[in-house]
Amino acid sequence: MCGIAGICDLTAARPVDEARLTRMNQAQRHRGPDGAGVWTAPGVGLAHRRLAIIDLEGGRQPLGNEDGSVWLVFNGEIYNFQELHQELLGLGHRFATRSDTEVILHAWESWGAACVTRLRGMFAFALWDQNRDCLFLARDRLGMKPLYYTLHPDGWFAFASELAGITVERAAPWPVSMEAMSCYFALGYVPDPLTIHPGIHKLAPGHHLSLRRGAATLAAPVRYWDPVFDGHGAPGSFAGAAHELRERLQESVRLHMIADVPVATFLSGGIDSAGVSALMAHIAATPPEACTISFDDPDHDETVYATQVAARHGLRHHVSRADPARFDLLDQLARHYGEPFADPSALPTWLVCGLARQQAKVVLSGDGGDENLAGYSRYRFLMAEERVRALLPHGLRRILFGVPGRWYPKLDRAPRWLRARSTLRSLGQEWLEAAFQSVEILPEDLRCALFTPQVQRELQDFRPVTIWRQYAEQAPDHPLSRLQYLDLKGFLAGRVLVKVDRASMAHGLEVRAPLLDYPLVEWLATLPPEWKLHRGVGKHLLKEALRPLLPPEILFRPKQGFNLPLAGWLRGPLAGRLRERVLGEALAATGWFEPKTLRRLVERHLSGVQDFSGPLWALLMFESFLRQRQGSTPVQPATTAG
Repeated sequence: MCGIAGICDLTAARPVDEARLTRMNQAQRHRGPDGAGVWTAPGVGLAHRRLAIIDLEGGRQPLGNEDGSVWLVFNGEIYNFQELHQELLGLGHRFATRSDTEVILHAWESWGAACVTRLRGMFAFALWDQNRDCLFLARDRLGMKPLYYTLHPDGWFAFASELAGITVERAAPWPVSMEAMSCYFALGYVPDPLTIHPGIHKLAPGHHLSLRRGAATLAAPVRYWDPVFDGHGAPGSFAGAAHELRERLQESVRLHMIADVPVATFLSGGIDSAGVSALMAHIAATPPEACTISFDDPDHDETVYATQVAARHGLRHHVSRADPARFDLLDQLARHYGEPFADPSALPTWLVCGLARQQAKVVLSGDGGDENLAGYSRYRFLMAEERVRALLPHGLRRILFGVPGRWYPKLDRAPRWLRARSTLRSLGQEWLEAAFQSVEILPEDLRCALFTPQVQRELQDFRPVTIWRQYAEQAPDHPLSRLQYLDLKGFLAGRVLVKVDRASMAHGLEVRAPLLDYPLVEWLATLPPEWKLHRGVGKHLLKEALRPLLPPEILFRPKQGFNLPLAGWLRGPLAGRLRERVLGEALAATGWFEPKTLRRLVERHLSGVQDFSGPLWALLMFESFLRQRQGSTPVQPATTAG
């Protein structure tokens, strides 16, 4: 796991400013505390920060081939590198290292751009091929490793693992994209391929990009992978599929444990991390270290379940408590995420990464179970709504449900059966609008009230749901599969994996997700949807697969989620800072936010009238982003485990 950066002159072959390249590399030094490397040639330069995991002595980068015509920088892990190594030896390639990096290098020589289809793992890499006069960039299928790029007006193309690797080049703060800001306040993150800064892009998951000198414009990225949901690819029975899932997951865990350094596990107490941890304990030669974050609020604390799993499987269990007084972590999060990021679980993720780094350099997580096996509770509600949509035409639904939904009061503190506003509004919409609404942190009417007329004019007719429409065009027909597809493309890539990557790399920790091994993802996509969501219960197949490993109280308890007791924290220990930050100078000075709306959100939340914890956390993180942007301070490695 590492950080990569580079520059390429697309107009000629001007000399590389090595100091510029070094600054880009140093801005990401937290991603690779074990070493740094820079390589330059006329018109091109590559840089690398290393976190040594495999071939500790021989895996240094940038890495070149035998004659120096191809050079590579790579971030990630290739889990089938040993298999590819043998295949490439048979094709006549010679290896100087035992690293997975060199496998990519020779795979490119043999197969060109198609090499990415042979790689099983998580990766973002860039290589320069002198013979083809080509710069080639690629990102893994599901977006586990990040890659940003931009084309400067002077003809220099730049790329980096994080925004800081690009923005460090500019003395003044980069401008803020109003469209990206609108997406952020809708979703809590900036979705691919947008970034918070106009002109800087994310390479989307499952895409590669080829650049050649002399081109007037950047070529469009090429998609090389997409999950195919057909629901008919699983012969045999449900029980047989459950057995196969357990075997496939065990193989994935085994591959993800390959490392030349200690490997630990995250253990939240939920079924995904518990299953991965249990399988890991069966495979490991010595009991693995397991790391858990606890909360004082019992409604959010899963420690008792994590402890039960650890005891059952002989894991060496480490627990650390999340402290709401650590408000300074907001600024650390803003520095490392680079652009505003409003998932509150980023804070406990940060803390558990710090805890894990004290035990190991690599850790396995349970990420991906909710998306692949329909674990989110919103799937249940959206599927019920879809059955109503199938019975009534849109025009009638808009009248029956949409109009009442606009006027129904928002009753956050009422019994659940009385909180019908979101359901009514959703039933009056088409499926894509309803799916988008189910993950919004600020609904559209509240965003309109939040933004000033200046922002509204700049946005014109832009709506964040537009970003999802590009995914919807490729989505499968079955309503559950559609939701899973959207989450794999949007929520997983833009929020879940970003959260884990930045928090882990800030601590010099590599996180691997066996449930996101792409052959497993592809196989799960072929299974019947009713094997995943059965009678309103998600992860039906996974629960059956893990019966031999986990007790019923772990398998069948209600989903809790890895979340903060945020509403209470903002009304309690963080209330003073909430007023100071949301109603302070940084947000007001932009001219983007309506002061009346900001005050209303703060006062109604603090009084307990409504729960605005999601919008307020988004504003807190955006305010912190603005102050970091003005300061333009280089990102520092994390110094705390919480």
